[in-house]
Amino acid sequence: MKINYLTAAEENLMNILWRLESAYMRDIMEQYEEPKPHQNTVSTFLKILVEKDFLTTEKEGRIFKYSVSVPFSDYKKHMLYQFLNNYFDGSGQDLYQMLITENLVDNAEIKVVKSPKNIQAESSKNTESEGSISDFIDELTTGKKGKKGKKKNKKGKKEKSKKKR
Repeated sequence: MKINYLTAAEENLMNILWRLESAYMRDIMEQYEEPKPHQNTVSTFLKILVEKDFLTTEKEGRIFKYSVSVPFSDYKKHMLYQFLNNYFDGSGQDLYQMLITENLVDNAEIKVVKSPKNIQAESSKNTESEGSISDFIDELTTGKKGKKGKKKNKKGKKEKSKKKR
């Protein structure tokens, strides 16, 4: 499934819907903080999100019930890979190094995440710990993309060196 980019306003609305999983317009409007956007604005964003396949609709009488079709975990992974490719040339190791350098995560935390006890515990847990940056680092540094990412990097470097000549 291809995941599209969301604007800030669309992402804000999706955050509400990810919490609710499915909702009617009145439920969505109740979740917005003050100042609330106009209902027509929200309705337009909902239509766009349906077109982008983030939501599905079910008509109940004269109103629609909106349901999430792209889970938050899938969107989060998509955005992480976009970020990784845009700012770190696809290198999870470079991202990891920056996180360490900027004191956003430390080696001790990574060791705890990678310990055999925690790996077993993680596999038995639900999606409760999805928000942890350690999960992302672990996924990136395990090399799931493997050779593909490395080929792209080498190719990109060759092209850059040709342009400099």
